[in-house]
Amino acid sequence: MRPLEGIRVLEVAMYGFVPSAGGVLADWGAEVIKVEHAVTGDPQRGLKQTGNLKVGDGPNPNIWHANRGKRSLGLDMSRPEGKEVLDELTRRADVFLTSFLPRSRQKLGIDVEDVRAVNPKIIYARGSALGPRGLESDKGGFDMTAFWARASSAASITPRTADSMTPPPGPAYGDTISGTNLAGGIAAALFRRERTGEPSVVDVSLLGSGLWAMGQTIALSQLLDEPLQAPEPGAHGSPSNPLSGLYRTSDGRFLSLVMLQPGRYWPDVCRHIDRPELADDPRFCSVEQLAANTAEAVQILREVFATRTLAEWTERLGTLSGPWAPVQDSLQVGSDPQIRANEYLLSAGDLEVVSSPVQFDVSAPKVGPAPEFAAQTEEILMELGLDWERIIELKTAGAVT
Repeated sequence: MRPLEGIRVLEVAMYGFVPSAGGVLADWGAEVIKVEHAVTGDPQRGLKQTGNLKVGDGPNPNIWHANRGKRSLGLDMSRPEGKEVLDELTRRADVFLTSFLPRSRQKLGIDVEDVRAVNPKIIYARGSALGPRGLESDKGGFDMTAFWARASSAASITPRTADSMTPPPGPAYGDTISGTNLAGGIAAALFRRERTGEPSVVDVSLLGSGLWAMGQTIALSQLLDEPLQAPEPGAHGSPSNPLSGLYRTSDGRFLSLVMLQPGRYWPDVCRHIDRPELADDPRFCSVEQLAANTAEAVQILREVFATRTLAEWTERLGTLSGPWAPVQDSLQVGSDPQIRANEYLLSAGDLEVVSSPVQFDVSAPKVGPAPEFAAQTEEILMELGLDWERIIELKTAGAVT
């Protein structure tokens, strides 16, 4: 039994952030009903291209990633008949999950007070761009703006000599991280309600999540009154440790070494690169000498690592005792045996999707496909006790898809 089986989540949200929280809750066993606009649906469904990656008319990972395992209801909440349906779903739900801005929530009658009037015990969870308080609490935003740019990630990895900001590595990067935070907050609120009977209002923002992701760096900067400066392209990772940095392979890929105790690992590295004599070289025979001669050691390692491909080094360094990793792209991760062994990539019908990161009892979650737009509308309405005559009336009125 999955930990949230029996929990009902009513999701009134769009795009990537808050729906990804619903996706995690579905992975954990919750029943999630995704409410979409009766005509246009979730705008995320129309996003079909990211950089060089473009999908056709089939399954769209841009919608499947955050919406796996849900059911979709097409509903016009602005119509009285649609609001009645929403209220009936609210009465049966444990969690009301929304990304709508304050003014829209008030206009549609789905703010905290409205929802609690229908179901006093419901957990009300909202995701925002900039948080629920302050002068900008009513402003919208995306992960590029609130998570990536404003919360300091972008500036911290963009070299000062660069002509433009380094963008996030992919779509919904900050959305997915923030959504997982929101799912965790909802799980904690469910536990509190189970213990005390008291429901919570759960808030997670893209800005707050972005700051949390940069938390250690921000704390250092606040202490020292100095921002972190990104290294210039091509710079080695550490000025005093040759075993903490990036090395290019013969096929233009990279290896990442992060051995924070270089004296401990240096002899083993030398053996694995077929240069055992370097372990006894007077320039590198102690931690102090390695630190003093880092530039020379880095140059030697660069020359050696440039003689083989990433695949060759990945196999050769398999028994290396110190921490290291191949720098893999978004296609190569699909062939990583460690990723496959832990079922971090799962089949969800016609697509493979990344599993949400929490596993229970050493097993991967069951992942279902994302619903087609409004695909379960009639099914959900019938579960509410509506007959076909009433469903047709709602369709005729434009209240449901």
